[in-house]
Amino acid sequence: MGAATAASAMRVWGANDKINLGIVGLGGRGTNHMSTWGRNESVRIAGLCDIDQASREKGVALVVRNGAAERPKDYEDMRELFSKGGIDAVSIATPNHWHALATIWAMKAGKDVYCEKPACYNIHEGLEMVKVSHELKKMVQIGSQHRSTPFKIKAFAALQGGLIGNIYAAKGLCYKRRKTIGKKPDEAKPPAGVNWDLFRGPAPMRAYNENRFKYNWHWFWDTGNGDIGNQGVHEMGVARWGMGDPQWPKTAFAFGGKYAYDDDQETPNTLTASFDFGGRELVFEVRGLLTGGEGTPARPLGGGRGGRGRGGPGGPDAAPQEAPAPAAQGPAPSNPINVQIGDLFYGTEGWAVMSDQGFQAYKGESSEIIMEERPDRSQGGGDATGLHMQNFLDACRSRNPKDLHDPIDNAHLSAALCHFANISYRTGRKLVIEPGPKIANDSEANKMLTRDYRKPYVV
Repeated sequence: MGAATAASAMRVWGANDKINLGIVGLGGRGTNHMSTWGRNESVRIAGLCDIDQASREKGVALVVRNGAAERPKDYEDMRELFSKGGIDAVSIATPNHWHALATIWAMKAGKDVYCEKPACYNIHEGLEMVKVSHELKKMVQIGSQHRSTPFKIKAFAALQGGLIGNIYAAKGLCYKRRKTIGKKPDEAKPPAGVNWDLFRGPAPMRAYNENRFKYNWHWFWDTGNGDIGNQGVHEMGVARWGMGDPQWPKTAFAFGGKYAYDDDQETPNTLTASFDFGGRELVFEVRGLLTGGEGTPARPLGGGRGGRGRGGPGGPDAAPQEAPAPAAQGPAPSNPINVQIGDLFYGTEGWAVMSDQGFQAYKGESSEIIMEERPDRSQGGGDATGLHMQNFLDACRSRNPKDLHDPIDNAHLSAALCHFANISYRTGRKLVIEPGPKIANDSEANKMLTRDYRKPYVV
């Protein structure tokens, strides 16, 4: 470790110090990072990094336009950014297959890290990130901004306090509309200014293809994890949160497919996964095609007679039985939440629904609404990413990882459920998960806990 890096590793952040920040990955989410960090008065954006020259130029212009006192330096290779003195922390918004290596390199260079979700591209990487963060005592926050959303914090405190009894099941929904990406041919060389070798990083080298580059890299197995590991990992983390953040499941099983489209996408656009936590379950669904939502209270069934006709109890000659009167309904919520991207929770005394629209909890046979929370858009309350980033800065100053709202120790477990689902889907088998974790009696599945890394990009 060089002198500059060592000084960065030993620096104690004062309450009024400006934090010198480097941002790696300047695409769609990276643009949000630049804007959100730029609004934080305790942050100085000191460096920007991207493998695409055009993205670097746009990024520098954006930071300056947003009022930065100084023009940030820009870098093609993150290792050069990490080696520079004067950088205290790094914000990472790269493709998924770079999250772990970028975070580990940054920590080894003495930086604290805010990294976008999912925490890791595979299960091995998440375990390595936890290990290095503990060894080097670095703060690592994953960009699961729902964990810093005030109304969600309040709602989950109530859920875990027994609001709907003991929660026996959670269901995460990722019904985010995804249109076809079509088909694109491989090209002889990448566009000018794009370092394709650095983009591929740990992934196998292959010819440049526009469909494998900006954003659509999510839909290819060597760089992304499908929508369950994209939008879905947010809702997976929320489902775990409502269940009290359990550790490893006992089993995992997933099925689905890529339906309706004939295009280059490899990952499924329809997927159902289930996880057994021993007396509790978590179910997750991905639907990228046209669909409705879930989560509104059922209407009471009307009258009618049970036990009549061939389908009733006792056969066709059974005496008619009076149907029970419909249960009285409690007061209706102000606006029932119909969830397409969010979560549902089922307890021994009721059920609840959560999304960015709000939270509603219902109790008893009549589904009487007992709690409702809505997001507060005033005074920064609606800027969940900004609040989550501020929580990261506060923990960097306190040096207490328990102050982080979604540290790597927890966030890698949410990502792991997405990875288990993908492994089950790709092998076509139910996974029995043993300590380690490892998958019982399944060498093919165990290989998918990690990957063959392209040197020198090895985790």
